Amino acid sequence: MSNWKLINKVYIYDGTFDGLLTIVFDCYSSKTLPQNIKCENSYVNNFLDNTVFISTDYEKSDRVFKGIDKNICYDALFNSFYAFLSDEKDKEINILKYLCNGFDIGPKINTMLTLSYVYKIISLKRNVFGECHRFKGLLRFIEIGNNLFYASIHPDNNILEILGHHFINRFPSQNFIIHDKYRNLCFLYNCKDYMIKEINDFVLPDISEEEKLYQSLWKSFFKSVSIDERTNRRCQMQFMPKKYWQDLIENP
Repeated sequence: MSNWKLINKVYIYDGTFDGLLTIVFDCYSSKTLPQNIKCENSYVNNFLDNTVFISTDYEKSDRVFKGIDKNICYDALFNSFYAFLSDEKDKEINILKYLCNGFDIGPKINTMLTLSYVYKIISLKRNVFGECHRFKGLLRFIEIGNNLFYASIHPDNNILEILGHHFINRFPSQNFIIHDKYRNLCFLYNCKDYMIKEINDFVLPDISEEEKLYQSLWKSFFKSVSIDERTNRRCQMQFMPKKYWQDLIENP
């Protein structure tokens, strides 16, 4: 990428993965790199920036999506998507450099960790993948209606859709809601279809009597297996970080 032209522009996009892949297509075609890439919802207008809005083109993004798997490797696609789900502020420009260089040199891009953007993408992927794995075991559903279950989460990264698909596979015959309270997003599933919707004023209804019974039984079990004299909050926080406690039924 040493012969690529760095242009004094900041690309603004709609915040979707397809939108970012559209930018990858345009940049690789023109062999140019912008100064930065920002999401339109979070970008603060700056008179020093020369901004250009890049509209999402699904034909371009589809070509890049298939091209990553074909010309780089599936891992590059996996790494890019998981890095995209992170809350890192400069993730887009790093993904752009990672993919464009990957198209030039192929699968060995993942071994070139001395390149700062490659190392960053691999690190972000590991962080997001690890958090998603933890929530698959930590997420607590409660029954709020007839075969309707609800769970709240406060993840560092935007892992809602990945979690939603995981629990669709586990509980295909259950209606459920997974609520990301940090981002005011809800994953809604009705045993047939799913959608992700922004909800700013979600009010949790009263839980069912059966749910109250199960919660009481679980808390009793949790208390009975613990030994008060051996309570060690510091040790607990090493194995179960305190930021997760607010979404646990057995929250001390």
